[in-house]
Amino acid sequence: MNRSKILIVEDDADMRKALNVRLRANNYDTVYAVDGFSAVSAAAKERPDVILLDLGLPAGDGFTVIERLQGMPALATIPVIVLTGRDRKGNWERAMAAGCYAFFQKPPDTQALLAALKAAAGARPIAQNEVAAQV
Repeated sequence: MNRSKILIVEDDADMRKALNVRLRANNYDTVYAVDGFSAVSAAAKERPDVILLDLGLPAGDGFTVIERLQGMPALATIPVIVLTGRDRKGNWERAMAAGCYAFFQKPPDTQALLAALKAAAGARPIAQNEVAAQV
């Protein structure tokens, strides 16, 4: 069975480590990016099945990353799950309008996050004009 690859885009080392432990324990492969610039490069190089994206990043916030990914046909269909410490108000709507698969605030409920990752890894591409259901 092929393991899904998750690109974790997170600038906080402790959060990155915690996510890595949880995901690897649940049979996911993980790769990392720590800022907005390296996120797009890592997505192009690694071609992950899902991107787990923080919004508050140096060198281009999460919304900038989403815009850049959508501008690249080979990367535009990778499901993006937002995991952020930012307030839900306004950010959830903006993330869903941008085509994100799901939105979680930190710290996430592990089981809900794992369910969203599993669903996203097997999901069909989401068109930019579709609004994804909240998980």
